[in-house]
Amino acid sequence: MAKTNPGRFFEDYSIGDVIAHAVPRTVSGGERALYHALYPARHALYSSDEFARGCGLPSSPLDDLAAFHVVFGKTVPDVSLNALANLGYAEGRWLKPVYPGDTLRSTSKVIGLKQNSNGKSGVVWVRTKGENQRGETVLDYVRWVMVRKRDLDAAAPETTIPDLKPALDASDLVIPEGLDFTDYDFTLAGEPHRWADYEVGEVIDHVDGVTIEEAEHMMATRLWQNTAKVHFDATLREDGNRLIYGGHVISMARTLSFNGLANAQMIAGLNAGAHANPCYSGDTIKAWSEVLDKAETPAPGVGALRLRLVATKGGTPFTLKGDDGKYLPHVLLDLDYWALIPL
Repeated sequence: MAKTNPGRFFEDYSIGDVIAHAVPRTVSGGERALYHALYPARHALYSSDEFARGCGLPSSPLDDLAAFHVVFGKTVPDVSLNALANLGYAEGRWLKPVYPGDTLRSTSKVIGLKQNSNGKSGVVWVRTKGENQRGETVLDYVRWVMVRKRDLDAAAPETTIPDLKPALDASDLVIPEGLDFTDYDFTLAGEPHRWADYEVGEVIDHVDGVTIEEAEHMMATRLWQNTAKVHFDATLREDGNRLIYGGHVISMARTLSFNGLANAQMIAGLNAGAHANPCYSGDTIKAWSEVLDKAETPAPGVGALRLRLVATKGGTPFTLKGDDGKYLPHVLLDLDYWALIPL
């Protein structure tokens, strides 16, 4: 009797399935240090306990994207081990900060299925939530992946495509309890720009670039316990290249956005995201952002910016798609998210 797990294939999913993912993980200051070493993140709220306390929090939380990577990594063996591509995200909300000492676990519910016309694969939509040791949901989001079929003759399921919001409203965002930017220290944060200084339609070139190295990507993939074969097994692809984990690109682009958005401290919502083209070791990531919307929040001194974050590997700046409506080859990431910033 086989004891190993080959992962799920497209025909193994059914609408309404709830998958409890192994293995719970207790996070510590080690995750924070490694996250900052890998990317290297500089937002002050996640770098300094004293700065976080000055913003009304008990201490510095784990970076929002680090929490996302931990929750996401748990889902890979059950959702995307046999995936051909991670296609998109929607309706992501950070509901509670994650602090060192918290234990995170993940569960996913299958909410959509659609077999591709070639009969060799299909798209699976799941809604994933991450919970802490108190059973509180700290993060939830929808993602969809293209997954291989094991049996090409397996009957296609009834097509179910979930009705998802194109973007979260500002009223959907959950502001961390106690967050207060009234006495925000712009000097320590690194830039003077506040909510009122940004205009809808403004485009920000984040200037800097980082060349992706094989070693750092493999460390990140293992750190987040991401077992997707395309990320760690160089023999899986004919070209011998391991694909860079899309979350690694997200974190690198977010880190680069510090130059121009240093005060966009917390990610509160994930509206949409596309990994437009594959990223490989040796690619140099650059980033730019566009301000899509602005909103005030009920929290003292706290505003929200809706931002489009684009990661590229060269190419013409500030261009996304060609005349055919498809992403240009140099575009790696197109991410739409809400961030919290002092008014």
